Parts: sequence; structure tokens; C-alpha cells
Amino acid sequence: MKFTHVNLIAKDWRRLAAFYESVFNCKRVPPERDLSGQWLDKATGVDGAKITGIHMRLPGGGDAGPTLEIFQYDNGEEIRTITPHTPGFAHIAFAVENVAETAKGVFQDGGVPWVN
Repeated sequence: MKFTHVNLIAKDWRRLAAFYESVFNCKRVPPERDLSGQWLDKATGVDGAKITGIHMRLPGGGDAGPTLEIFQYDNGEEIRTITPHTPGFAHIAFAVENVAETAKGVFQDGGVPWVN
């Protein structure tokens, strides 16, 4: 058994991929995905699903390491507001050399501190 990827659904997959590339040195793993069809409708339970996105290689895992799969439903709609205690995926953790410098990069590239 081998861990392969984590999927994130974004409003703008290109913007989120650029963020992980810039701040955390993730690398794009071509090809870009452009998925649709009855098989996808059945797999997702979304009629007329159309998904675009890319995989991003995480730092430290080597060429065969796990990826972030950053996808966007091109025909999706925002369903709910997420809070820290919402069940489901909560966060991704990166070990960094300098927290202050990395946080500066996060905020410069559009990240925001959690505000309740």
C-alpha cells in the first residue's frame, strides 16, 4: 500500500496551484486535468460534472512522492461556509526553516490569517 495524493477543491485551481508553487516549492506534475463524462458524473454524484486542475508534487517526497491534486469544478457552486470545527479536511502541514519568512510569503501570495 502507498499513499499517493490529497485532493483539494478550489474556486480557482490555477491561483491555488501558483500559491503552493511559490510559497511551498511544490512542482506541477503534468498533464493538466480536464475531466468530464458519464463516468465522472457517476463517480462524483454531480450531473454534468466538469473538473479541471493539476497535481502538485510535495517537497521532500522525491520524484515519486505524494501530490496535492488541486481541482476545480467548472460548473460547481459554493455550498457552505467552512469553520475550524467543520468535519472533513482541516489543513496541510509543512515543516519550514523560518516560520516568519514563510508566513510573510503566504500573506504576500494571498494567504490570510484565520479570522473568526
